[in-house]
Amino acid sequence: MPAKGKHRRPKQNPITRKLALAGTGGAALTLPLISATTAGAVGTGAPAAAATTVTAATAVNVAAAPPTTYSVVVGDTLSEIAADHSVSGGWKQLYEANRTVVGDNPSVIRPGIKLTLGAQAKAATAATAAKSAVKTAAKPASSYSNNLDGWIRESLDVMAKHGIPGSYNGIHRNVMRESSGNPKAINLWDINARNGIPSKGLLQVIDPTFKAYHVPGTSLDSYDPVANITAACNYAAARYGSIDNVNGAY
Repeated sequence: MPAKGKHRRPKQNPITRKLALAGTGGAALTLPLISATTAGAVGTGAPAAAATTVTAATAVNVAAAPPTTYSVVVGDTLSEIAADHSVSGGWKQLYEANRTVVGDNPSVIRPGIKLTLGAQAKAATAATAAKSAVKTAAKPASSYSNNLDGWIRESLDVMAKHGIPGSYNGIHRNVMRESSGNPKAINLWDINARNGIPSKGLLQVIDPTFKAYHVPGTSLDSYDPVANITAACNYAAARYGSIDNVNGAY
């Protein structure tokens, strides 16, 4: 029996105890235990703050969700699993993403192993694509040395695209005779020079001929080695059938 003047401490309602705990900084952990109806009795500002906290935590959990996995069962194949789960890249990508658990033989997969289907598989696909892009960017489409050999080879490639005949030896022979391989060579003493249209460049082309037989995709500068060779070969093809048929001045 309680002493005179003293009263029993009333039992706290379970919900009240939870709310008290919530006020000590445990809001994110304890407020989800309270139903929406009960929470409305707590004050005006508290529920909104609690809802924001829970929503943010949920968003973090969703963003950090682990990739989808699949447990292999008897009779499964990588191709069937990839098709059933729409794995980007098919069974090959599925195998690459799970090589460490599958082993060296993609045709044999053990029941019970877990395969990654989601985020990691997509990441592997992205990584493979990135590596491929880097390799493609690092490898130039064509490279030519900045000398007579490179100029002739580049010109031959342009000629091939435009159906202009000619060989490396035919070009080289005429270049050495006309300019000794000097792309800035110019003839200032022959009839063309006296007429104000001197022969220029590796194959000693006068400006009117260069303009008439200039090949699209090459420089408009008649001293440019590739443009000069290509225009001269185009002219030689029209007049002699090919630069290979030219053995003297033209």
